[in-house]
Amino acid sequence: MSVTDLSTPNLNEDEFAIPDVNQFNRNVSTHKPKILLLYGSLRKRSFSKLVVEECARLLIRMGAEVRIFDPKGLPLPDGEEDTHPKVQELRELVVWSEGQVWCSPERHGSMTGIMKSQIDWIPLSLGAVRPTQGKTLAVMQVEGGSQSFNVVNQLRVLGRWMRMITIPNQSSVAKAFLEFDDEDRMKPSSYYNRIVDVMEELIKFTLLTRDNSDYLVDRYSERVETAEQLMQRVNQSSQ
Repeated sequence: MSVTDLSTPNLNEDEFAIPDVNQFNRNVSTHKPKILLLYGSLRKRSFSKLVVEECARLLIRMGAEVRIFDPKGLPLPDGEEDTHPKVQELRELVVWSEGQVWCSPERHGSMTGIMKSQIDWIPLSLGAVRPTQGKTLAVMQVEGGSQSFNVVNQLRVLGRWMRMITIPNQSSVAKAFLEFDDEDRMKPSSYYNRIVDVMEELIKFTLLTRDNSDYLVDRYSERVETAEQLMQRVNQSSQ
């Protein structure tokens, strides 16, 4: 079967653009990749936090600059104004970042409320800035029982909603309480090896996309909408 009628009468020709490799930014940033790490538990011995700390060590070894957000004291969404200091801290870190790691325990088959609250406090836009758009994301989970992928699947949905570039690899650490020694360091295992894989992939994708993230997420539908809004403003001002 072949398409014989190639006409596209519904296209706005002024805003239609053919993807072109020559539009990519050829300048390569040389600063360290900026990675923000979020975890989803306030327990004294939080395994999602311990996993994130292992990730931070690996990311630093790979040449990244890292920040770990402490969710303690973050209010529930809609429970406080967005001027709350913890909300401002989180949002500033999100804007600062070029890539992120989200790691949550699985609780009742889902991510924790602590994890979801952090994501819910991150807006799709802050004025003219879209703080998550085009940034890379690695998703991870820990569980007390057998291995599951419920949380990473949910985090992928949220990452897509936040218009992030969610990398293919992911980590799910089963029976996490068995995977750490008395010094709260992760033991050698296939789970640890997978975490190394995920961090390595995150850095690669961040280096590959960070200088072109604006171009990668540029959308025809939004260009059309913006053009229509501009035309309406011009028409209103001329009346």
